[in-house]
Amino acid sequence: MNVTIIELSFRLILSFLLLLTLTRIMGRKEISQMTFFNFVSAIAIGTLGASLAIDSTISVRNGVIALAGWTIFTVVMGYVDLKSKAFRKAVEGVPRVVVRKGEIMDAELSKVRLDLDALNVMLRKKNVFSIKEVDYAIFETDGTLSVMKKEKDLPLTKGDQQTFKSPVSTHQVPIPAAVIEDGKVVLNNLTELHLDEDWLKEQLASQGITDMEDVFYAEIQKDGTLAIDRYHDIVN
Repeated sequence: MNVTIIELSFRLILSFLLLLTLTRIMGRKEISQMTFFNFVSAIAIGTLGASLAIDSTISVRNGVIALAGWTIFTVVMGYVDLKSKAFRKAVEGVPRVVVRKGEIMDAELSKVRLDLDALNVMLRKKNVFSIKEVDYAIFETDGTLSVMKKEKDLPLTKGDQQTFKSPVSTHQVPIPAAVIEDGKVVLNNLTELHLDEDWLKEQLASQGITDMEDVFYAEIQKDGTLAIDRYHDIVN
């Protein structure tokens, strides 16, 4: 069946407007393709949009329904992702420490299928030309590499000259560690830092917080202090 210029133009315009609108609804995370699901979702949306635009065997109605249905599915999955840490971990995976104290974690490299050449390329993009300069390197779930250089390799700033009164010894906190996420205690990190929930409750109480569920995110900094982010009302 031949497609007329008018019908093709209509399909192209409709497909463009639908993709623009639906992508806006799905949010910025979909554009950045931060997770495996977002990547797959973006490919699917693009394929459906292209099919609607040029495939005359697919009716406009079915094309619109397919796009709208996939968008609803993506939005629902995104909501579940926000509410469930277990689901988020299953879909997105977890960050992997691939360099610790200047030593390459070969087992972790294997888990993320990252070879040494690729690791070195990613380090050079962070202006790191020797593994021994690295205190910690973390392969993130979005495929990027976060690098923390050793203190001796960092430029001295005014902040480095300040003295902190720290509740935790700095040698216990090689990198900042989350102790509360989504109002729930991250027990593994507390245990690794040789701390417990009683200590955490005392720190929260000192800042006027009596219920951990009021805390969206809490993190122990390298200097041993506790940074807290409470739940805030959503602002459009």
